[in-house]
Amino acid sequence: MRLQPLGRIMVLAVLALSIALSLSMDSTTMGQETGGQEILIVVGGGGTDEYTKIFRKTALKWEQVASKAKATSTTIGLGGGDTNDNQRLSATLTKKLAVEGDTLWIVFVGHGTFDGKLAKFNLRGPDVTATELATYLDRFKRPVVIVNGASSSAPFINRLSATNRVVVTATDSGYELNYARFGIYLADVMLASEVDLDKDEQTSILEAFLAAAKQTAAFYDENERLATEHALLDDNGDGRGTPATFYRGVRVTKPSKDGQPDGFRANQIQLIRSPRELALSTAQRLRRDALEEKIEAVRARKSSLREDDYFSELERLFLEIAAVYEESRK
Repeated sequence: MRLQPLGRIMVLAVLALSIALSLSMDSTTMGQETGGQEILIVVGGGGTDEYTKIFRKTALKWEQVASKAKATSTTIGLGGGDTNDNQRLSATLTKKLAVEGDTLWIVFVGHGTFDGKLAKFNLRGPDVTATELATYLDRFKRPVVIVNGASSSAPFINRLSATNRVVVTATDSGYELNYARFGIYLADVMLASEVDLDKDEQTSILEAFLAAAKQTAAFYDENERLATEHALLDDNGDGRGTPATFYRGVRVTKPSKDGQPDGFRANQIQLIRSPRELALSTAQRLRRDALEEKIEAVRARKSSLREDDYFSELERLFLEIAAVYEESRK
C-alpha cells in the first residue's frame, strides 16, 4: 500500500527524530560544549519604587535562566549611584564584538519612549536609541537575539532587523506607551517545559514568545482592560515583525509577502538547550540548522516538484541531519 503524502512526510520526520534521539541517549556523558552563549541583561530606570522592584525581579529571573543555560551573563543597571549605563552598554558590546561563534542574547528590561520619530530605551544617564544600538551591532557576525520588553519598543525591529538576528518586542507600535508586562512573562516561560510546542525537549525563543504573548493577552482579558501591548517577532530580516496571533503551533498561518515568514530561525534558537542539543558542537549545530533550512525550502517548492522527487529530497536531507547527530557521538 502506497503512503499518502502526509503519511510519508510524517514517517520521514519520525524516522529522523528517532535516529537523532537514539544517537544522543548518552549525550550527557559525551564531551559537550557548555554553550558558549552569552546574555547581556540591560535594566532601565524604574522611575518609581514599584517599577524598580518589578524590573529587578525580571532581571533576576533572566539571570536564573542564564545560570540554568550555563551561559555567561552580564547585567547592566542594577547597581546604585550615579552612572552612565549607555556608556557601559557601548563598552560591553564593543568587547563582545570580538567574540565569534555562539548566540549573544541582549535583553532590555524597563521603560521605553517614542516621539514619533525616534524610539528609546530609558537608561540611567542618557537613553539608548534604536539607531545607536543598530550602530553597536552592525559589525556583529555571530547570531544575536534581542528582546526589548519595554513600552514603545516596536521601532527597534525596524532598525535592528538583519540576517542571523532575532528581534522580539513587547509592542507592535511606538505609540503603545504604557508599561508593558510582556517582558516578565517572557522571563517566566523561558524556564517552563510546557511551552515546548514541537516536543524537542527545549524551549526556543519562538515558543517562549508565543507563550508570553498568550499570557499577556490573558492578563488584559481577565482584568477586562484594553490591551496596550501586542508583541512582535522578526527573524527574516524584513524589519516588519509578526504577531503571535498569526501562528498555529510554530508555523505562521498567513503567507509572508516577501520570502520566508518569521519564526523558522527563531525556533532553531534556544537559551536552555536539551542534552541532545548540547552534544552538538557549534559547527555541527550550524550544519544541522542549514539542513533544516533546506528542508523548509523543499517544502515551499512542493507544488512545483514531482511527488517522488519531493519525498526523495526530503529523505536525503533527513538522513544528512541524522548523520550530524551520529557524528556528535564521536
